[in-house]
Amino acid sequence: MKTTIKRGIGRSAGAANGNGHAVLPPAIISPVRRYVQPPKRRSRWALAGRFVLGLLALVLLLVLGGAGGAYLYYHESVVQVTAHSKDVKLAQKRLDLPKPNQPAIALVVGYDHRHGDIDRGRSDTLMLLRADPRQDVDSISMLSIPRDLAVPLWCGQHQYLPDRINNAYALCGAKGTLDTMKHLTGLPINYLVTVNFNGFIQIVDRVGGVWVDVDRRYYNKNVGTESTNFSDINLRPGYQLLKGRDALSYVRYRHTDSDLFRLARQQQFVKALKEQVSSNFSVFKALKVVGAITHNVEIGHAGSGSLENTIRRYALFAYGLPSGHFFQTKIDDLQGINELSAPESSIQSAVRDFQTPDIEAPQNAAAVAFGRKAAGVKTVPPSRISISVLNGNGVTGSATSAANELAQRGYQIVYPANAADRNAPNFKYFHTIVYFDKRQATSHVAARKVADLFGDADVQRLPASLRHKAQHALVTVVVGSTFHGTLAPAPVDKTPKKQPPHIRSDPGQTLSMLRRARRKVDFPLMVPHTLEDSSYADRELPIRVYAPKKGERAVRLTFLDSMEIAGYWGIEETSWDGAPALQQPNFKHRIKGREFDFYYDGPHLHMVVLKTPKASYWVVNTLTDTLSNETMIAIAKGLKPLPRR
Repeated sequence: MKTTIKRGIGRSAGAANGNGHAVLPPAIISPVRRYVQPPKRRSRWALAGRFVLGLLALVLLLVLGGAGGAYLYYHESVVQVTAHSKDVKLAQKRLDLPKPNQPAIALVVGYDHRHGDIDRGRSDTLMLLRADPRQDVDSISMLSIPRDLAVPLWCGQHQYLPDRINNAYALCGAKGTLDTMKHLTGLPINYLVTVNFNGFIQIVDRVGGVWVDVDRRYYNKNVGTESTNFSDINLRPGYQLLKGRDALSYVRYRHTDSDLFRLARQQQFVKALKEQVSSNFSVFKALKVVGAITHNVEIGHAGSGSLENTIRRYALFAYGLPSGHFFQTKIDDLQGINELSAPESSIQSAVRDFQTPDIEAPQNAAAVAFGRKAAGVKTVPPSRISISVLNGNGVTGSATSAANELAQRGYQIVYPANAADRNAPNFKYFHTIVYFDKRQATSHVAARKVADLFGDADVQRLPASLRHKAQHALVTVVVGSTFHGTLAPAPVDKTPKKQPPHIRSDPGQTLSMLRRARRKVDFPLMVPHTLEDSSYADRELPIRVYAPKKGERAVRLTFLDSMEIAGYWGIEETSWDGAPALQQPNFKHRIKGREFDFYYDGPHLHMVVLKTPKASYWVVNTLTDTLSNETMIAIAKGLKPLPRR
């Protein structure tokens, strides 16, 4: 496979522009005094993806549906987003029927077609979303596909020569994109969401803008030269509210780095949108936005079921999705400069990760950094999970097959002395049930891990009637009729190995700048004494003092990891403690008497926030999280008060 991207010229650019039924998915350790995981908060919109206006539409429709007086408006809005164009109606005939209570996959196609264009345009955004509604496994995962990925294009049964995947839309419309994606990934696709980007600016403006942490200076003024011949953009680093045009410029930007960083910006944008909706949204805002959505979004679905009912079911799922259960997947091992290639194994690896997200990733990563005995880190390796397997479907050898499969995965099987004890009290189990013994501390976590392998398994507390058959095992599995002898692929454990932080002591990088900034703010400033080893203060805009919102001040320090094309990371110091980005930390830690909040993207530590009564101090990783977890921790620990002199 190949992907063609523009050359990542970065800061070395010659010109002065610089950086200038499913459910519709539509781096150093110090003594730790306290380690607690905050209670799960129900997120109104625990959903993310990159540039996913189709999902934005569904969530906003949910808000409308939840308001009794707006129900009719909600109903008619759903009618308007149901497939109505010839293009989408034709494509939806090729969608796969979703299985009840099983994961469902949606293809989101964002296309750039302007008024007056003769051709269809090209798909500017392509991604797959997978929603898994199964009990204790609930998650949403996303697979981003670079728009310039060169693959064989398909239209129905006809295969064309390899070309950029975004040309599949120009060649054969939504059907071509759908067919090409199904051949590329081998996945069934249950829903199709097409989005016209013309409405993006209007939608973002009507929602009031989106708070985004901009990693660096972005500037370009198109004056007609070769080096400036792309969209205008003028953004400074820091946490800020992006309105429609600036938001569009930001999520589509790629001209001085690459398509990979654009994907990261788009993912970041929708996560920011999710944070904002979770913390501050209303029916009033939804009513303002819905008109723009219904004119720019179509949803195709297989079969003749009610799309309205599907949206309701999906919305309830998204509403209750725990924080940290959204997973981003990308294709690794891309090589080259102008044309990047990736082995087929990388494509399949990305598809596998997309299908089997590791919901324990943040816990595992924290366990590595702070020790597995830290309170609140609930993760159990297979070697420490004992399992009693019982036959609940009456098929001879079913329990034995399941036990053998589990043993091959490293689980410890408990075999009863009496063969009759390997049968459940009856053979009426349809779905497999994984029971946990509440008397054993880690049994619930272990049961969830095992249930993942059976696909449609339910997790329940071990009843007293089964205790004698459990053989004191941590987990008891009763195999149901839906088990056909094999287990689902286990999530690949991508927990980073513990490593020393890559750091140096260098308070002088920012000391003088912070002293000059002190008189412009009304809260104490912190000096970063510890920096990533190859990083230096950004030469273009190393510090920025600004007002993120009325009545609040902030200071942004920007650093560039010289080993990365666009490895910008930053430190945000602000008195604003109500920022949407701060609302749902994965974990809280107290280190040497100071309170820190930790925010993970899967196994990667994306942000560490030092909390004080007067301000908060954020250490923000690069767009692609290139700074190790240990390095991030060390930098945050190295924040010290600015001396008075």
